[in-house]
Amino acid sequence: MDKIKVGILGATGTVGQRFVQLLENHPWFQITELAASSSSAGNRYRDVCNWKLSAAIPENIKNLIVKNCVPDLDCKIVFSGLDAKVAGEIEMDFAKAGYPVISNARNYRMEQDVPLLIPEINSDHLKLIEKQKLNRNFGSGFIVTNPNCSTIPLAMVLAPLNKKFGVEKVLVTTLQAISGAGYPGLPSLDILDNIIPFIGGEEEKIETETKKITGELINGKVSPSQFDLSAQVNRVPVLDGHLMSISVKLKKDFELEKVKALLKNFTAIPQEQELPSAPKNPIIVMDENDRPQPRLDRDAGNGMSVVVGRIRSCPVLDVKFSALGHNTIRGAAGAAILNAELLNVEGYFSEF
Repeated sequence: MDKIKVGILGATGTVGQRFVQLLENHPWFQITELAASSSSAGNRYRDVCNWKLSAAIPENIKNLIVKNCVPDLDCKIVFSGLDAKVAGEIEMDFAKAGYPVISNARNYRMEQDVPLLIPEINSDHLKLIEKQKLNRNFGSGFIVTNPNCSTIPLAMVLAPLNKKFGVEKVLVTTLQAISGAGYPGLPSLDILDNIIPFIGGEEEKIETETKKITGELINGKVSPSQFDLSAQVNRVPVLDGHLMSISVKLKKDFELEKVKALLKNFTAIPQEQELPSAPKNPIIVMDENDRPQPRLDRDAGNGMSVVVGRIRSCPVLDVKFSALGHNTIRGAAGAAILNAELLNVEGYFSEF
């Protein structure tokens, strides 16, 4: 089977570099185009990309010439790692030109006709694509988004709990890695020996996106979940991995062991279809008192698993626990690639 040609928008940035790394030797997708700002266009990737990942730039990628972010690329689909400041217009141009756009940017996440997708949770929301094409007069193009890097681990854990027991209230406090701020990110004098209790727009994204993802698709529209959700966010001096403390009030009676078993045994369509990027266990439950920890656990499931620990009773709500997700893999590039894999097996790329 011939691989599907893909392009990466924003290829020189933090998320773009993850796309390049994770798509190396992918069984279904082949990078044929890299695109970035006009200041990078016309140059070899290795000459304009300030590569920050531990593994080297793939040999077959480093000499590719970076193009402008305009829809004349030699590829069938594009992954967008663009900054939200420029993503909106560029992604729309590509969709109008017939490219499926698999986006990590926030611009279209909350649009009513755009799927905000976590394949294990709301694969049925892909039905919005046909409505999107009609609404926006697209041909073969469309936009599918993945959530914010903190929303994903939270929603991954809340979704099975909501389905089984019903979720009534949620309190979440995040401890977010500095890689989530991109590069160069925060000045060292701001973050070293420090915690910053503010990330612009982050709390609002967590509170709204989670409800859309866990909501029901009814008559062609997503009806958001109605549980109360309050988020507080912090930037901490950790390279990768967002850790969060979560307390949940459930609607139905529960036992802690049943909660643990529910999360530990959770699987869904990506595991059933054996999608290449899907972890065997999307949620890993740890029994140790001091886990999960970013340095030790962020790479679980090749960075695609959410690691949960310290599941215990909450004296204010019902149950509380810690959850960890790799913010640039499961929370960004890896999430988008998994979305594309699901789109592929569901036939959304068949016309290519």
